[in-house]
Amino acid sequence: MSDIKKVVLAYSGGLDTSVILKWLQVTYNCEVVTFTADLGQGEELEPARAKAKLMGVPDHNIYIDDLREEFVRDFVFPMMRANARYEGDYLLGTSIARPLISKRLIEIARETGADAVAHGATGKGNDQVRFELSAYALEPGIKVIAPWREWDLTSRTALIAWAEKHQIPVPKDKRGESPFSTDANLLHTSSEGKVLEDPWAEVPDYVYSRTVNPEDAPDVPEYITIDFQRGDGVGLNGEAMSPATLLAALNDLGRKHGIGRLDLVENRFVGMKSRGMYETPGGEIYARAHRGIESITLDRGAAHLKDELMPKYAELIYNGFWFAPEREMLQAAIDHSQARVNGTVRLKLYKGNASVVGRQSPDSLYSERHVTFEDDAGAYDQKDAAGFIKLNALRLRLLAQQGR
Repeated sequence: MSDIKKVVLAYSGGLDTSVILKWLQVTYNCEVVTFTADLGQGEELEPARAKAKLMGVPDHNIYIDDLREEFVRDFVFPMMRANARYEGDYLLGTSIARPLISKRLIEIARETGADAVAHGATGKGNDQVRFELSAYALEPGIKVIAPWREWDLTSRTALIAWAEKHQIPVPKDKRGESPFSTDANLLHTSSEGKVLEDPWAEVPDYVYSRTVNPEDAPDVPEYITIDFQRGDGVGLNGEAMSPATLLAALNDLGRKHGIGRLDLVENRFVGMKSRGMYETPGGEIYARAHRGIESITLDRGAAHLKDELMPKYAELIYNGFWFAPEREMLQAAIDHSQARVNGTVRLKLYKGNASVVGRQSPDSLYSERHVTFEDDAGAYDQKDAAGFIKLNALRLRLLAQQGR
């Protein structure tokens, strides 16, 4: 431990990371640099600065960075180009934030000459893997400290007792057992643990924080349009918007209409199953719109190949391999497919649903002349289908003739 002189800690200002801050000072007798990321979690972050200062961290060692635009532009949007959903459902809201936090941790470690970085992820979850794989990919010689894997504070009671012993303020709402834990950013809010651990029990209504109950959503649908250029959203209802501004506006619409709730039992990378509740209001709207614009601009072969690649791509993000060469290879193919994914999608928002009801594009591959039920003026010769079917049936007929 004596070789650790300075540590950069991913710091939220909450009880757990405040205990970790003090524990690092006591255990490693080291200088601690705190880094708090504004990813659009909707919380005031300046209290984190005050808490860090209270625990002896000087101003020059306190970093609070607004990463909202970078988060959406360089992480969320590239992921959305792939239509990524882990195990078919999860829009990866927590997973996609971790590589950005790790990237900034490493940058600050370089700027400050730190020997190590530290995080507050537990030894049971996926986040420890995501933080550390990203950190090692960017700085292979970095030391990573994960206190939850080292200390003997195995319960919330022990954590609070340790905090009180070291004069760390403990909020009143932390003294009882927390009914569940949450993680939030501009893309989503996730809730896990305690009241959610029984997969048979319905999620209590008080757990939801980002969406109204769909049953209580407006009785009148709302129609919106989203504009796309090269596979990325660039405008809402005809108004140009930056990536983070667009996602924030979609979040407001999704909240109002109860869109984006997901109750999921998923397979963690570390091996166990876990039950979580996710709210991704703007992300759900955006994801449906992106598929809508792809439906008329992507060639069938490219679209189907993307759908085959997507589960692997989503799994790489979920498991923490954002900075791995295979994710970058897949990203290059996905981004190439988006060159002509341009146009506008119209959606109907109503009681928990975001339905694509219209799409148009200057690069549309949709040909009404070919698909019409009316006279197509020779655009398509229906007789061609007979030979097409016979050739595709040949192997099936040969198998049947052999009685197989």
